[in-house]
Amino acid sequence: MANVGAVVTSIRNIMRQDRGISGDAQRLEQLGWMLFLKIINDKDQELEMIKDDYVSVIPERFQWRTWASDPEGITGDELLEFIDSNSESNRGLFASLRNLTSITNPKRAAIVKEVFDGSNNYMKSGYEMRKVINKLNEINFNSSDDKQVFGDIYESILVELRDAGNKGEYYTPRAVTKLMTQMIDPKLGEKVLDPAAGTGGFLTEAIDHVREHYVNTVDDEHILQNNITGWELKPVAYVLGLTNLILHEMDVPDYHYVDSLKKEYNSIGKKDQVDVILANPPFGASIADGVETNFPATYRCKESADLFVILMLQLLKPYGRCAIVLPDGSITGDGIKSRIREKLLTDTKLHTIIRLPQSTFFPATVSTNLLFFEKGSKTKDIWFYEHKLPEGQKSYSKTKPIQFNEFQPIIDWWNNREENDQAWKVNVKDLKDWDLDIKNPTFEEEEKTYTSNELLSKLEKSFQTSDAIINDIKEML
Repeated sequence: MANVGAVVTSIRNIMRQDRGISGDAQRLEQLGWMLFLKIINDKDQELEMIKDDYVSVIPERFQWRTWASDPEGITGDELLEFIDSNSESNRGLFASLRNLTSITNPKRAAIVKEVFDGSNNYMKSGYEMRKVINKLNEINFNSSDDKQVFGDIYESILVELRDAGNKGEYYTPRAVTKLMTQMIDPKLGEKVLDPAAGTGGFLTEAIDHVREHYVNTVDDEHILQNNITGWELKPVAYVLGLTNLILHEMDVPDYHYVDSLKKEYNSIGKKDQVDVILANPPFGASIADGVETNFPATYRCKESADLFVILMLQLLKPYGRCAIVLPDGSITGDGIKSRIREKLLTDTKLHTIIRLPQSTFFPATVSTNLLFFEKGSKTKDIWFYEHKLPEGQKSYSKTKPIQFNEFQPIIDWWNNREENDQAWKVNVKDLKDWDLDIKNPTFEEEEKTYTSNELLSKLEKSFQTSDAIINDIKEML
């Protein structure tokens, strides 16, 4: 078994030597398409052994095993020519795979084409590229041990992507995706969608959940394969998400490189609706010009998270279930925001809001909430649960991220709900302007405690006010 962690560290260091790669985002895009080709190759070889008639959709010349697997294979300018050439007489890897078609397996060919449509080769040194290729060859993605270790490394790559200045929009902590999936409990045969799928964290969690609890036969697995769907707009996240799904044994992932918000709202019919949505829609992200006009006039706005709420309400089947991450900015505010929340509370039964500490999505420092709802009946009572930081910990950080075992009290409480120091219930009639930013009543008084310096400052201001009033009275007399 390869030391996968060491391999990925080596690749990072090699890429830093290449003058064509500028910053983490480009390095991750480069690693993305190379990983994809290597994993597709390993999967193809596995399928060739299992199925007599299986043929890879990638032409033999461009299969990883043909040009990359020999450590003494092509390198330098010859390798760059092989990758980048765009002449009619000598189409290189990118030009060929961007135009890939297949009669026998059109869906798998379309996936490869989509990956290379959205990717670039940034490396300028064929020698450094050969070193990266040789390092990748140390990992066998058909080895369960390597695959398991790589799952953890993959997570670290996603953390790097998050830290590359993307404000956390690609990454939801694994503990959060696991809790949301477990509480929504997607079942075999239910269509599961993430319309803001990023690198596929929610979908892979749903796959693992269904396999663990409901898949018992080959037919069950076939049903699962056809019921997991993701949409993602950012090319790097898309390639990494697709690769993640392939690593999770999805033969032809139903995963698309699209802008979900460009989906025509009124065109979404019964055939497009799903049983389960799990998502962390981007918030504060810029939206394409004019996208809001896809939505009914009363809900048009420029905030991506709010538009995603409206989109998801339309995408859910009657009695469909949803768990999403929303910032405080989406659960409060007037005008359009209030109207969107009114629709949410009128069209669905919003039964639970879990309030998370501000640092949960480190390095983003925005207060976030997990909303759980079911379409088909109005909201009456909403349960709130305030998740606290572990005792003695002031915030979550790179070295101290949120852990799944911290959610055990929520899991224990979920099916036997009672009010306590962290859980309280609010009737929808008591909401003002559909505002869901409801503070924990238990700690309202506690939140008003002050430090000794703050108390002295308040006392000083009080004396100043008193003196001013006394002086005013003296002057009047």
